[in-house]
Amino acid sequence: MATYAIGDLQGCFTPLMALLETFHYDPQKDHLWFAGDLINRGPESLETLRFIKSLGNNATAVLGNHDLHLLAVSRGHSALKRNDTLLDILTASDRDELMEWLRQQPLCHYDESLNTIMTHAGIPPCWTLEQTLTLAQEVENQLRSDTVDDFLAVMYGNTPQRWDNNLIGMDRLRAITNYLTRMRFCAVDSTLDLKTKEGLDTAPEGYAPWFSYPTQLPEDCHVVFGHWAALEGITHSNTIHALDTGCVWGGSLTALRLDDQQLFSTPCTIKRKEL
Repeated sequence: MATYAIGDLQGCFTPLMALLETFHYDPQKDHLWFAGDLINRGPESLETLRFIKSLGNNATAVLGNHDLHLLAVSRGHSALKRNDTLLDILTASDRDELMEWLRQQPLCHYDESLNTIMTHAGIPPCWTLEQTLTLAQEVENQLRSDTVDDFLAVMYGNTPQRWDNNLIGMDRLRAITNYLTRMRFCAVDSTLDLKTKEGLDTAPEGYAPWFSYPTQLPEDCHVVFGHWAALEGITHSNTIHALDTGCVWGGSLTALRLDDQQLFSTPCTIKRKEL
């Protein structure tokens, strides 16, 4: 039995099937982790979502910004953007079932036996493990509640930029969501820059990649995340694992076997929607 963490799929179902073959995935023994952004930009969003849902307890998927965007669009709180590839999901016969499943998924997953935590974008340097799990659950509870629409209606936005334990209401939930699903660069006090999206050498003055600061996580805790394709999987760390290697942008799809840190990848075989 092994556990494999897989980077951003963004609707790339065919490469996913090829990747599973590279490590001889056994659905009877193996467990799959998905680092968010399951859908959007690639041409097979519906097939991807249906497959991961069908895995049941054999898979763990955290929500990414694209997944949250789909939930917002499906409930009328945002419109489809020009490059979205979500229409097949929104018009599917099992749309409601898929959306209900999606909003039950976590923003964060931690496995003590593997000493590994997974979120879509990472863990801000100002949060402990316990704090991360607790704050993620605040958003998860909102998404699963009867007042989910109150949050989705105000989810978009870049403020507050810095975490404060005294934040309340929707500002608090938006800040948690931005840290876990959109973060790339931040300042030493965890103030977010949510505009810069390129590689390590493009940090604005006073900012650095979130993983370059001292962490409050347990010693040797591994962090698995996606979201940042421009890193091309490079973090210069033995415990910080960037798994978005830009499949939908012509790169590859990557999996990390958490039991021994072995990497597997398969080249992109699909084309994203043209800009």
